[in-house]
Amino acid sequence: MSTHPFHEYIRYESRRQFLSRGANAVGWAALAALLGQDGLAPAARGGGLEAAVPSPAGFKNLPGLSHFPAKAKHVIYLHMVGGPSQMDLYDYKPKMKEWYDKDLPESIRNGQRLTTMTSGQKRFPIAPSKYKFEQHGKSGMWVSELLPNTAKMVDDMCFIRSMHTEAINHEPAISYMQTGNQITGRPCLGAWTSYGLGSLYSNLPTFVVLVARPSNTEQLQAISARLWSAGYLPGEHAGVSFRSGGDPILFINNPNGVSSEIRRNTLDGLKSLNELNYKIVGDPETHTRIEQYELAYRMQSSVPDLTNVAGEPASTYNLYGEEAKKPGTFAHSALLARRMVERGVRFVQIYHNNWDNHSNVGGRLPSQCKDVDRACYGLVQDLKARGLFDETLIIWGGEFGRTIYSQGGLSHDNYGRDHHPRCFTMWMAGGGSRPGTVYGETDDFSYNIVKDPVHIRDFHATVLQLLGFDHSRFTYRYQGLDQKLTGVEPARVIKELLA
Repeated sequence: MSTHPFHEYIRYESRRQFLSRGANAVGWAALAALLGQDGLAPAARGGGLEAAVPSPAGFKNLPGLSHFPAKAKHVIYLHMVGGPSQMDLYDYKPKMKEWYDKDLPESIRNGQRLTTMTSGQKRFPIAPSKYKFEQHGKSGMWVSELLPNTAKMVDDMCFIRSMHTEAINHEPAISYMQTGNQITGRPCLGAWTSYGLGSLYSNLPTFVVLVARPSNTEQLQAISARLWSAGYLPGEHAGVSFRSGGDPILFINNPNGVSSEIRRNTLDGLKSLNELNYKIVGDPETHTRIEQYELAYRMQSSVPDLTNVAGEPASTYNLYGEEAKKPGTFAHSALLARRMVERGVRFVQIYHNNWDNHSNVGGRLPSQCKDVDRACYGLVQDLKARGLFDETLIIWGGEFGRTIYSQGGLSHDNYGRDHHPRCFTMWMAGGGSRPGTVYGETDDFSYNIVKDPVHIRDFHATVLQLLGFDHSRFTYRYQGLDQKLTGVEPARVIKELLA
């Protein structure tokens, strides 16, 4: 188990139980003094506890227990729903121009499973990328012309061109990438982070989810709360979804005629009833309900301030672009992510839809890239300027890649691409990842990995390492088993990706 019994005890002790131990109040005060203002003894911090830096009012002083000091205290995970086309963005394959409209060799496909979208095709014609590529930075990373701003910061980034998965359809593939399992119902990476590191700021959720609206909505995939579920972890670790329009969270404001005093009295009554229920039944989820009510009350003051970007200076929009002023856009979501991290939110998940380019790559991919390119650049520069980049891990990627062969009609200017799980590209930046790294290689067809494969389990193990956890020991007891994000199959930390 990763969580210290002392923290678990505090988490689940009710107010009534604590007050009944009033005789020990002096002892608790003495203990707190001995542990220091941070709430943790220096010796304990040296043994792996993340130091709790003295913070403004509302910040908690009892973080979770990690196995070793974390390099990343926050995560901003940018998931491109649908599977970005790696050979059109980051995996440059110039030899494919010679293969235009030729059939994919069977020796390359090698009997690979296909989706129902292309399994009936009589042939699989090669579709070279129509976009120009150039090398950038000291790393010499090849980047498509569709991502001019991203190209300017490649030496701050860590590219993985050899990601692979077994899932070939969206729902199991997204679930696999988010939770480590193709079957829904498991805790996602954000929930594991919340469980392991705990909260930094009591007035905002530990784990927040934003669903950005793409400018092109030609082919959207379903995005549901199953992806940010706490699964078998305590429910308090589930993601809290913020809406892009209207109130960020439903019922964040009191109904007409209900004052804050009345709401406080109501919540105190509910808390007493829930504590009584817990004493009788003993269900830990009762504490989750108590925490949810209390967090909702505290967010009534903190969320409006968080989401009000009107006070941001002009320099902010010079970074993110004018789209950042429009709620619901990816740029606005990226700006909110910075504001959340700045206020102590541990994990921010942003989903951006419409990357499922089965057709019209020439028409859709430019708008997708325009949505995210400047915003990603702005986010990195903003975090660097505020001293948050080194402690914030940014992740960018989808659930799988795309095929080099065309789905449907093919021309030099337009084509479609089917799902491809055998290889795809992701990148990380900040948070202890190694800048200027290009890891992994694929063949000339961007179809098979020829060097340094990285499975989803390996990726998760590496991210947990940056968060201060040994993936093999970071477990939660459920149904008689020590459950892990990385599951029971072998997984390894990719040390070449660590700074």
